[in-house]
Amino acid sequence: MTRILVVDDDTEMQLAMKTSLTRAGYEAVVANNGKMAFELSREEPFDAIVSDLRMPEMTGQELLAALQAEGSRVPFIMITAYGTIDQAVGAMQLGAADFISKPFSSEDLERVVARVISPENRQYRDKARGRGSDSERPILTNDPFMIRVLEVSEAVAKSDATVLVQGESGTGKELIARLIHTASARSKQPFVAVNCAALPENLLESELFGYEKGAFTGAQQRKAGKFELAHGGTILLDEISEMDLGLQAKLLRVLQEREVDRVGGRDPITIDVRVVATTNRDLQDCVSKGTFRADLFYRLNVIPLTLPPLRERVGDVRLLVKHFMRRYLGDKAPAVPVEVMDYLERYPWPGNIRELQNAVERAAILSRGGTPDRGHFLVEQGMVRGLASTVTVSKSEDNNGHQTSSMASAAAAGSSAGSNAMAIRSGMTVHEMEKSLIIETLRCTSDNRTQAAKLLGISIRTLRNKLHEYGMGKGDSAESE
Repeated sequence: MTRILVVDDDTEMQLAMKTSLTRAGYEAVVANNGKMAFELSREEPFDAIVSDLRMPEMTGQELLAALQAEGSRVPFIMITAYGTIDQAVGAMQLGAADFISKPFSSEDLERVVARVISPENRQYRDKARGRGSDSERPILTNDPFMIRVLEVSEAVAKSDATVLVQGESGTGKELIARLIHTASARSKQPFVAVNCAALPENLLESELFGYEKGAFTGAQQRKAGKFELAHGGTILLDEISEMDLGLQAKLLRVLQEREVDRVGGRDPITIDVRVVATTNRDLQDCVSKGTFRADLFYRLNVIPLTLPPLRERVGDVRLLVKHFMRRYLGDKAPAVPVEVMDYLERYPWPGNIRELQNAVERAAILSRGGTPDRGHFLVEQGMVRGLASTVTVSKSEDNNGHQTSSMASAAAAGSSAGSNAMAIRSGMTVHEMEKSLIIETLRCTSDNRTQAAKLLGISIRTLRNKLHEYGMGKGDSAESE
């Protein structure tokens, strides 16, 4: 029989955990403190240890360290109080197999224990020990804060804890989600990404939870949802802040009950999924404004990670420029001149790493493999030598008399800018130019966001986010898109 050692100085908690584990078919042995548990583990074999973090004489973390020093390979589950994330992460980095936060149910305890003693997790832990600390990471950085984010990501990957990744667009939130999946025991199972901003509420619900045949018009056959497809693996809920409040309530139930109801279905379907959610907004601020449910926020915010913008990682610009130059031009990529690199390090990169990558790709193309100069990157002036310095957004009518909008450079049109022209002047920042272009395009499309986004070559979600950034995002639901 599988033997579990329960360590807690609270006798009521001891009894509750022992009863729960015994009911689940395990043999539960209790210890009143860390020292007693340490002696028991030396004398008797156990398949797992479940220990409270805060105990007199010897804390749970001290017990874990003592066991690690003895060479113990018994899976260790740390019990933490809500809000002690740093201690939980520290325990994971020290070697804990998982952690569970108070308050928790007997089902939560049984699920975590079952997972950490499974053969798949034993194989994963053995493999992780062999890798050491030099495992390859998909994110390049020399920034101390970002390195800490990566360390925490790799540490919590060993658990099933839900992770909330916040940060500006282009900072690498999906890369972090994939890193957590790849470094976990679920790495051989599916990684399913869902863009919560790309679909309207009714379609997003059926996409997430699936539907039965005949559930609605057009449902000609049963379809499994993304949660079902991610069973055993990880699901990424990208831009979770864009989800409608009604759907947020349904998602909360899925996270609490670990089961989904297909649209039109009769019986719930049990799922085993690790959830990583990302957002480019401050979710706590969204809760304060009433656009995001507080209970869902707390359910998602088990492990909070915040990615710094590139302007706060100035030391990484040089590293990333060299990396992307090699990606586009190979090992023979020319060195970027010192004065150009200095200029790139001073630029604020409002689009973060995504903008930097695009700028380097442009430079690689425009320099034709030669040494790039400042103009090849097109980060501030928005143009190259010989191209137009004026952009015109104008209205016209097609052959059927319908109004259309077009954008053209004054130079290409062979005329000077008229009253609708937006001039790109010296000293104008990319942020100012971008805002002016978006506002002018919306004006010329009579505030039709769908048409404006198409003309601008961006998604409707990106346009919506930009307008929120400019303080122009109110009244979204009433607008025609």
